[in-house]
Amino acid sequence: MIAKITGCKSIYGVLKYNGLKAEDGKAEILLQNNMLESPDNRFDLGLCMRSFAPYLFANRRTEKPVIHISLNPDPKDKVTDRELSEMAQRYMEEMGYGNQPYIVFKHADIDRQHLHVVSVRVDESGKKIKSDFENRRSMEICRRLEQEYGLHVAGKEERTDTPELKKLDYPRGDVKHQIGNIVKYLFEHYRFQSFGEFRTLLELFNVTVEEVKGAVYGRPYHGLLYVATDDNGKRVGTPLKSSLFGKSVGCEALEERFKESAQLIREERIREKLYLMLKQVMPQARNREDFTEQLKAKGIGVVFRENESGRIYGVTFIDHGRRTVLNGSRLGKEFAANAFQEKFTENQQTGSVNLIYENKDWNYRQAYNGSQKAESIERWQEHETGGLGGLLNLPSNPVPDYAEPLWMEEQRRKRKKKKRGWRM
Repeated sequence: MIAKITGCKSIYGVLKYNGLKAEDGKAEILLQNNMLESPDNRFDLGLCMRSFAPYLFANRRTEKPVIHISLNPDPKDKVTDRELSEMAQRYMEEMGYGNQPYIVFKHADIDRQHLHVVSVRVDESGKKIKSDFENRRSMEICRRLEQEYGLHVAGKEERTDTPELKKLDYPRGDVKHQIGNIVKYLFEHYRFQSFGEFRTLLELFNVTVEEVKGAVYGRPYHGLLYVATDDNGKRVGTPLKSSLFGKSVGCEALEERFKESAQLIREERIREKLYLMLKQVMPQARNREDFTEQLKAKGIGVVFRENESGRIYGVTFIDHGRRTVLNGSRLGKEFAANAFQEKFTENQQTGSVNLIYENKDWNYRQAYNGSQKAESIERWQEHETGGLGGLLNLPSNPVPDYAEPLWMEEQRRKRKKKKRGWRM
């Protein structure tokens, strides 16, 4: 069994993620400990938030007070719900969270069942739960549970905890190991739908990738080469074949990752959420630098690609909160490279304070009949207060936490196309 531990700032996002899975029938609540529970044991976001609220309000100075744990038995293991509940409870007790409020979800949205446990790292007095040698203790607990429940033992490579992700430091040496850590982490944790998006993500960490096509002894060959770069993007060192790092980061795996990412982005409506965020930021941006800084404050990175004359020919957005990479063209023409080139150039020439940015085909107030700004788009207060904004004043009938302007635009085009068909 493999355990992956993630520290988070916001309780809302973690609960919302698991709650959406439960609403779609892809997850269920398996166990709750010291939690306010609904009578029918269904997921209730409001009750969950109130269960964790006293601990989070009492927090003294822990930067990431929320803990999100993924427990993953081997796909070959046949484990009952009762056994999964027992293992989750044992794991939390031995990790020091036995008296904490926590909720355990069983996910079945991929080809194996696994658990997601949500809890907090601080006790009722706001003091941080002891976390010394956390990963080592976690691995030892997993080994004991494997023996006691007759589970398959995780392989040596699987047991290794993911190292802290840093930019590649070429002078430090051991370049192969550095590249391997970066590529594997990004492959596993980020979503991208094209080779260009994958390469843009890698280049943030001083690594780039090349496709190699040809024939060997008459047989077609298609591979990847990973190359180290310096802080200016200049390639340094010798390109390394993807086979040196295993099939999990090769061509076939990359194609599969494109498909998985597209599905997840569609299911979680990430494109629509990013669209709405950009619509909010763009009119306020005084210039390109201000636009970049405002997005950075919301956990969004933006990469502009320019030619030698300084003209923008590409733009990519990286949502680090949702770990997703999207080219601007996927969000529509108004967020493609040409639009930014025109807007920022116009802003520099005229000295205008605010950019004129208006989408005549879609308006949020029209879509939601004048819904209050405080409840529009997403719960932005989560971003500002670590997920506690409006905690105890949840609306009885809140607007959805996402809107679908791109979907609406697609439906409009389909209707127009259908009408043209009738006239024919």
